Amino acid sequence: MPLPPDLVATRTTLHRVAAHVLGRRRHDVTGRFGLRNSPGGFATPAFGDGPEVVRVAGASLVRETVAGAAYVPVQGSTLRALAAFAGTDVEAEFSVGADTPALGDVDAPLARGPEAAHVINAWFAHGWRALDEVLAGLPAAAAPAVVQLWPEHFDAGTNVGVAGGQRCNLGVSPGDAFSDEPYAYVGPWGDERPGTSAYWNAPFGAVIRWEEVAEGGDPVGAIAGFLREGLARLGQV
Repeated sequence: MPLPPDLVATRTTLHRVAAHVLGRRRHDVTGRFGLRNSPGGFATPAFGDGPEVVRVAGASLVRETVAGAAYVPVQGSTLRALAAFAGTDVEAEFSVGADTPALGDVDAPLARGPEAAHVINAWFAHGWRALDEVLAGLPAAAAPAVVQLWPEHFDAGTNVGVAGGQRCNLGVSPGDAFSDEPYAYVGPWGDERPGTSAYWNAPFGAVIRWEEVAEGGDPVGAIAGFLREGLARLGQV
């Protein structure tokens, strides 16, 4: 299945919105900026006394408070306008880590391709389900971290304990500087890469890309199987 030609541009737009609108707003209130997958996009967890949720759902940015729900289109809006709608200041000092996406021109209209956005949202949804399936089958000693969509790298990930007192990152990315194509990953914290190098095919561990997953009819199963293989190679606790 070919990927939309505007995938990178759309991903860049959504990454900026995730960090500088959703992440900023949650951080303003709680000091935290981790996000979650949600229907048709991604969202903050419920936060504050209201509580409040800010989310991207399809083509819209949604803000839900005790007063009700308000919607504004992402396409054609600006980063400044979306931040103001969410109740935050896009130009206030803020960081989600060393790789915080650049603000760019906060007054330029945002571009979002519907097909590309669908691919990104589907990848997060499939990946989140796969992560939940894998984590549910681990022993309690694996002590998995909460799965979060991190606005720094715009990936959904967690980490779990493996043999030898080590830990390992598991997650899915819609693409980045490493790969334009969406991928799932296994990233051991240590240097061990047990077994064949055919599996350990990335500088940080192992990846399976969109094309490999899309070939079959079960993307969740393909991603989960890939993650389980990595854990089996590393040795579960």
